[in-house]
Amino acid sequence: MAAHNTKRLRAIRGKLEDGKLYDLDGAIRVLQDCPPLKFVQTVEVSVNLGVDRRKTDQGVRGATILPHGLGKTVRVAVFARGDELEAAKQAGAEVCGCDDLAAQVRSGKMDFDLVIATPNTMPVVGSLGPILGPRGLMPNPKTGTVTTNVAAAVKAAKHGRVQFKTDRAGVVHCALGKLNFSVQALRENLLTLLGELQRLKPAASKGIYLRKVTLSTTMGPGLAIDIAPLSL
Repeated sequence: MAAHNTKRLRAIRGKLEDGKLYDLDGAIRVLQDCPPLKFVQTVEVSVNLGVDRRKTDQGVRGATILPHGLGKTVRVAVFARGDELEAAKQAGAEVCGCDDLAAQVRSGKMDFDLVIATPNTMPVVGSLGPILGPRGLMPNPKTGTVTTNVAAAVKAAKHGRVQFKTDRAGVVHCALGKLNFSVQALRENLLTLLGELQRLKPAASKGIYLRKVTLSTTMGPGLAIDIAPLSL
C-alpha cells in the first residue's frame, strides 16, 4: 500500500508546476487527471479572505445553494414540534423530533450531516451546544438552519445547500462537489460560492477581499487559482 501511495504521489507531482497560478478550468482538469483512488474524491476550496478575525465585525458566515449540488445524500435532522415536525418529515428529513431527538444526540446517536431547528426548539437545541458545536452542527439563523419554514430548509439542504464561515485565520473551507462532476458544474458551483462571499463582504474589510483561492481534493494536491479573469 505504501509503495502504491508513493508511486501515486510521484505521478501527481509530475503534473504540477511550482508556484503556478492556474486558471480555474485548467486546475479542475489537473485534479481530475491525477491517478484515481478506489472512491470518488470530493473537490474542496479554501478561500483566504481579507478580514481581521480578531474583530467581531469582520467574521463571514452564511450559506448558499450550489447549482449542481454536492453529489452526495445529505442526511438532515430537524428539531421541531407539531405541524413543523410533520412538514419536516414530508420534506424528506431523515430524523425528526425534539426532546426525544435531544436524548438521542446525548446518547451519541448522530446519524446526520445537518441540523435544522425551529426557533421555539432552540432552548432544547442550545443545551446540546457542547456536542453539536464542535462538530459544526449547531443551527444558526445566519445559515438558515434556524427557521420557521423547516420544509424549505430541508429541501434546500437536499439540493446542495452548503454552510460556510471564516476560521481563525480568515479562511473559508467548503466542499464543491465530486471529482467526477463536469468542469462546467464545478466551475459554476465555485462561482456561486465566491459570489455569495462577495455579497457578504464586511463593510470594515479593507484592501483585497478575495486574497487567495485554492482548489484541492480529499487526497490530492492544492492548486492556487487565478481569479482575476473570473466574473464575480
